[in-house]
Amino acid sequence: MEIVDKKRTRSAAPEGKPSGGTAPVPVAVVGTTSEAELIVGMLRSNNVRAAVSADDAGGQEPELQLQGVRVLVAAADAAEARRLLAAANDTAADDTAANDTAANDTA
Repeated sequence: MEIVDKKRTRSAAPEGKPSGGTAPVPVAVVGTTSEAELIVGMLRSNNVRAAVSADDAGGQEPELQLQGVRVLVAAADAAEARRLLAAANDTAADDTAANDTAANDTA
């Protein structure tokens, strides 16, 4: 039996499950569960509920991850999640460029 709080605008969901009344949508597809979990952690630290979805027999057969591991969020949070991911990618690209420049300067 589920207890419903009429004051809430979003449905309660178990930890790790995106909520929002609609089906979750993928915002990233990556190569490993570890990478997906890092992304989910970053999204959660920015108040975006996210979950990992992988078809790998519960982690027992990681070779089944050939189709990728999905990061899912509620449809209502998809735009914010994509913005955060883009910002993280921009920061990573800037860091890589700075490291490459520093390595060339010392060579």
